[in-house]
Amino acid sequence: MKEISAILKENDARLAAINAKFNPITGENSVGERFVFELKDFPIKVQHLPVSMRKVPLVKKLIKAGSIKKFLSTITDFGDSEDDRLKVIEQFVRLRNEHDFPFWAASNVYIKAKGGGEDILFKLNRPQRRLIARFENMRLAGKPIRLVLLKARQWGGSTATQIYIAWLQLVHKVGLNSLIVGHVKDASTEVKDMFDRMIEQYPVRLMYRLGEPYKEDEPKLVGVGKTGNIQRIPQRKCKIKIGTAEHPNSARGGDYNCVHLTEVGLWKTTEKMTPAQIVRSACAGMLYKPYTMIVYESTANGTGNLFHSEYLAAKNGKSQFEALFVAWCEIEQYMLDFDNGTERERFAKWLLDNKDNDYAASDREESGQYLYRLWTMGAPLEAINWYIAERRKYTEHGDMASEYPSNDVEAFTFSGRRVFPDDDIEQLRSACRPPKYTGEVYGKDDAGADALENLRFKREKYGRLAMWEDVEHDEDDEVVTERYLVVVDVCKGMSAKADWSVITVFDRLWMMEGEGPTVVAQWRGHIDMDRLAWKATQIAEYYNHALLVIESNTLETNNTKGEAEFILSLIRDVYDNLYARKQSPEDIKEGKPRKYGFHTNVSTKKTIIHNLKAVLRDHLYTERDEGCLDEYATYIENEGRYEAPEGYHDDRIMTRAIGMHISLREMDIPKIVSRNTLYVHKRQAVSEASI
Repeated sequence: MKEISAILKENDARLAAINAKFNPITGENSVGERFVFELKDFPIKVQHLPVSMRKVPLVKKLIKAGSIKKFLSTITDFGDSEDDRLKVIEQFVRLRNEHDFPFWAASNVYIKAKGGGEDILFKLNRPQRRLIARFENMRLAGKPIRLVLLKARQWGGSTATQIYIAWLQLVHKVGLNSLIVGHVKDASTEVKDMFDRMIEQYPVRLMYRLGEPYKEDEPKLVGVGKTGNIQRIPQRKCKIKIGTAEHPNSARGGDYNCVHLTEVGLWKTTEKMTPAQIVRSACAGMLYKPYTMIVYESTANGTGNLFHSEYLAAKNGKSQFEALFVAWCEIEQYMLDFDNGTERERFAKWLLDNKDNDYAASDREESGQYLYRLWTMGAPLEAINWYIAERRKYTEHGDMASEYPSNDVEAFTFSGRRVFPDDDIEQLRSACRPPKYTGEVYGKDDAGADALENLRFKREKYGRLAMWEDVEHDEDDEVVTERYLVVVDVCKGMSAKADWSVITVFDRLWMMEGEGPTVVAQWRGHIDMDRLAWKATQIAEYYNHALLVIESNTLETNNTKGEAEFILSLIRDVYDNLYARKQSPEDIKEGKPRKYGFHTNVSTKKTIIHNLKAVLRDHLYTERDEGCLDEYATYIENEGRYEAPEGYHDDRIMTRAIGMHISLREMDIPKIVSRNTLYVHKRQAVSEASI
């Protein structure tokens, strides 16, 4: 079968990439961009050097000469003796130590061997090479190094981070002080022990410039003070301090340039300090300049904590930091070989046959759909085979995911079950794109009848209205009925951690051709509820007097019912296309007033979310905002409730859920009709974006 053959062929390619030769001494397949350097009389005849070494004068001269002997013949201060040749080699190796971290580590740094035994030289594994590449990208760009590392267990992220800091201290800069802060003393001490083990066997001569005098037996670590928490490397004029989140004063910073915050997800709030306060204390006074470094690294430990919020901020480009996630399937040791090729082929066939099966046979297994998704993420068959075996240890997917996360969403182990499958979410991604314009809609006033006069869209760099498509005004003699729909989700509170208020505009034009609605604009921000209502009304009026649907139960919860009705009634007095709930025959008979706004309760929420699941599954609408896909990916069902986990949001989801329900179930299909046959609101908005 062609599909199975294709999987097996791709699997061979993945295994080849995983097992590709990495030689930090020659530089083959090492970190960063490299060039081939050949010297026929050098101990390593062919080296793959970092491109940054091309500009070094010694390297340029050696390249031109082609050999050490010929190079020496051009230098009057040198002869061609063996001693002179060794001096050139030593100088070259020191240069490479400065430019090539994997080479320096594999040549000079000893670490504890897993499983015991003699210490071994530090050779980076695959995820460690990814991590060091990120550090190097920032360093070589002249940027401060700032990273939040979310990791699976047991691949040495802490080790690589600490040894990279040591490289900066021992090779690059004199006087570069470092601070290590763990969740408990043992964690900090373990990281520091790694440094002590390394420095004990590190050559003293490399702590000095070439030719400077030194003694082989001189101390390389000297205690500072009486606590034992601070040590100094006299040759490099730098300090190393350890602290813990348990004892905030021990984590207080000072004149420190590199701060390594380890297992931040496990930090607890104490009577004296929160984790955020400890971080501020540890990093206080650090300048934002090159050769400073702050790294948060941890496995995940739930949502809503400091590490979770810092990772999300870094991932979304909202902080100084970059985010890096390392999945379990990137770690070489998490592989389980098949007994033979026939077994591997049988497994590939099973995976293909069950790729759409969302049923798990027991609470210690995953569905075929989930396992096939691991394949699409890049995991080889042997890794998936290991995952199946390891999963049998756990009765909850979340427990497995916290130890061995497949992506950075499930790493934080939500207690509930995800509502929207990844495949349904991903099919929306191809239509997502940055907005054409950002800005705001303005009227003659901000509220009241004048708010709808002289409407215009003004482009603003930091405007809260993202516009993918501007309004299309009706022709002079024809009108498109029920084309635009505007849905409002009202924020629950005004704090920075509260959900956002969102106004989403849908264009339903192509429903006439059998296609679905399209998101064409979205306003998102924190704002008082009455001002939000008027802002939404302006946007609805701007988009051809669109049907305006305001989710009303937040108004009724955060205000008294009378105040909610008052806000909606003010709008109703000046805007006649405001959504009202359907009345029962009894209410109509009794002459009860209409209730405006969409009321989200347990019953209606279940209805609109079930409908939205079907809409995503069948791809019945076009999404433009990639941020909405992130909300879909984290939305869960928890004990019968649909919700976003702590620290996440669902404001965009709710506008889509309400919008899809009303658009597909309550509104008529748009029609093109003669203007003479229909009363049409006369106001016309002017868009600066279209001028």
